[in-house]
Amino acid sequence: MAPKPVGVVVFFQLLLGLGLCSCANVQIVYMGERHPELHPELVRDSHHGMLAAVLGSKQAAEDAILYSYRHGFSGFAAVLTNAQAAQLSDLPGVVRVVRNRVLDLHTTRSWDFMRVNPSPAGGSGILSGSRFGEDSIIGVLDTGIWPESASFRDDGIGEVPRRWKGQCVAGERFNASNCNRKIIGAKWFIKGYQAEYGKMNTADIHEYMSARDAVGHGTHTASTAAGALVPDASFRGLASGVARGGAPRARLAVYKVCWATGDCTSADILAAFDAAIHDGVDVLSVSLGQAPPLPAYVDDVLAIGSFHAVVRGITVVCSAGNSGPYSETVINSAPWVLTVAAGTIDRTFLAKITLGNNSTYVGQTMYSGKHAATSMRIVYAEDVSSDNADDSDARSCTAGSLNATLVKGNVVLCFQTRGQRASQVAVETVKKARGVGVIFAQFLTKDIASAFDIPLIQVDYQVGTAILAYTTSMRNPTVQFSSAKTILGELIGPEVAYFSSRGPSSLTPSILKPDITAPGVNILASWSPSVALSSAMGPVNFKIDSGTSMSCPHISGMAALLKSMHPNWSPAAVKSAMVTTANVHDEYGFEMVSEAAPYKQANPFDYGGGHVDPNRAAHPGLVYDMRPSDYVRFLCSMGYNNSAIASMVQQHTPCQHSPKSQLNLNVPSITIPELRGKLSVSRTVTNVGPVTSKYRARVEAPPGVDVTVSPSLLTFNSTVNRLTFKVMFQAKLKVQGRYTFGSLTWEDGTHTVRIPLVVRTMINRFYVNA
Repeated sequence: MAPKPVGVVVFFQLLLGLGLCSCANVQIVYMGERHPELHPELVRDSHHGMLAAVLGSKQAAEDAILYSYRHGFSGFAAVLTNAQAAQLSDLPGVVRVVRNRVLDLHTTRSWDFMRVNPSPAGGSGILSGSRFGEDSIIGVLDTGIWPESASFRDDGIGEVPRRWKGQCVAGERFNASNCNRKIIGAKWFIKGYQAEYGKMNTADIHEYMSARDAVGHGTHTASTAAGALVPDASFRGLASGVARGGAPRARLAVYKVCWATGDCTSADILAAFDAAIHDGVDVLSVSLGQAPPLPAYVDDVLAIGSFHAVVRGITVVCSAGNSGPYSETVINSAPWVLTVAAGTIDRTFLAKITLGNNSTYVGQTMYSGKHAATSMRIVYAEDVSSDNADDSDARSCTAGSLNATLVKGNVVLCFQTRGQRASQVAVETVKKARGVGVIFAQFLTKDIASAFDIPLIQVDYQVGTAILAYTTSMRNPTVQFSSAKTILGELIGPEVAYFSSRGPSSLTPSILKPDITAPGVNILASWSPSVALSSAMGPVNFKIDSGTSMSCPHISGMAALLKSMHPNWSPAAVKSAMVTTANVHDEYGFEMVSEAAPYKQANPFDYGGGHVDPNRAAHPGLVYDMRPSDYVRFLCSMGYNNSAIASMVQQHTPCQHSPKSQLNLNVPSITIPELRGKLSVSRTVTNVGPVTSKYRARVEAPPGVDVTVSPSLLTFNSTVNRLTFKVMFQAKLKVQGRYTFGSLTWEDGTHTVRIPLVVRTMINRFYVNA
């Protein structure tokens, strides 16, 4: 840009000094539709001429103008004083002069919450540094995809990478034209399902014999990982803004393995892994698994399929399960996969509750349908119970517990009990009894239940008790609900979601699981419009959903970004970069908490390494890397016989059965489930930062344990980029202990490379009195 003429600068200084102008601001001069007969260059010239007439010279206009809008519509943005803006607004052809505002990009919100945003040219942000995940290929094993969704447009994306070997397989309402430069492959696998249940009858079940998604789940996860930017997205007006995936320029390969019945068979899953490995994906996103008891790895098709994928350099990301907040419920615990827990974000949806005495309360809701604008009568569930229901069942609105005659036309107040915890059950019970709304008092979490036919407002027990006191003290108690409102940035986050499955792994307690936490609560993403959410609701293109199924594709999208930035990184390096740079504090600097009953300070069994920090993961400094041979030694330590392991790796592998090799597996954490006296564990780090660097160890020892690191200083140079160190643990207590938590951090002044330390002390023997 040419320097400003001295006269213009002096003129502005005079105005400022005299107080006639507070400052110059960016203003947008909007001039409506571009005249179709005018060439864009002529439109730009007219903008410059108009601005020059106001500013006094062509040079001043060129200095002031920022953008000339001349293709889709006409107008320009320029640095103007308020007086100049007012003068322009009076000129012929000017529709409006609008003050430039700094707006936050409101997305599925989770990516903004993690600060995955474009950075200025030359910036170090992961999104710009990875070119938005350009040419990374994410394979999604799920319920298929709705290809017409705006999230899967291929605008601005280049040709399909030549290395891609996949196909777009035709089927019911799906053909080759449904693939594009975004969806570059689509396959479906049903032979295993039909072998178990017989041929699927799509006349009875809403399903497509193709890769088309009849459920919505697969579309949601795919768009979360790699969806294009979609403006004006919302779920019936809630969470409105620009929806986008984590790697918006990444490609998608769809492998439909789950069907409308909710079933995904092992044979089909393994076939999909096989196909994905052949096709050439870089990342596999797998939001499925089986609940404990966990099978041995050689019996687990997810472990088998992911093992072969990881050996070939494919990062496999899996959900941790939704059986929280109970311990030992985490699934997908193989050390070669990235297992993802679910966290909250700083968005919620609230509605005002106004009682007949004008008392007001606030509750959580995702109901956005129509409801009576006038007051409605409210009744307490126990007071309208059916004759054969006990008080506890009625109080929680258990199925069949309400008297339809007494409920009809009323809002019902229900309370969560030990026997009935689900607000959706209460909604269905009230609906069948012809009620018109539900207030559900419960242990409150940020996961908001979906209700589509009648309003459901979730409140905590304190609010519920206050409403109960009003309801039972009035002859004709009434209530009125406001419309749901989206609230951003006014909640502390992240927190570990109540439903997210917790560690330790019941199969391999020496391997910390989950590995990482990502947003998984109230996530807005694309949906299949053919799915009827309720009898009263029409089709939706976007839906809000929760689960580790939603947190998994966040990490899949991030893995694609990392692969674009660092194409030679192994899956272990990708995992390590995320785990060692994760946050264990919320955005206000407080230690993360875990939704439980009651809330508690979170620990590695809740969140793994912590909540993912994408921009820090782009430049981790050090990584804990692994080779396929490391996984083979781990399998040996599990006690599998030589022939079983040889079959997995197609090579003769004589095993040395050493349980300690599990502890020495080079994962970015150290978990010792049985510390008796002293124990030494080794790890190796690889320098991926500046060639010459020094890292010093900092230890926060788990309570009851002494920890020392040797060496405590690591020096890297042009000839040394991998170094091994030992961590020595000694129990200070001679009693049977519980798990305690600490950390080991390597620091060089720029990078902070942190891993969790998890230790449980054990005594050598128990004495049992006869």
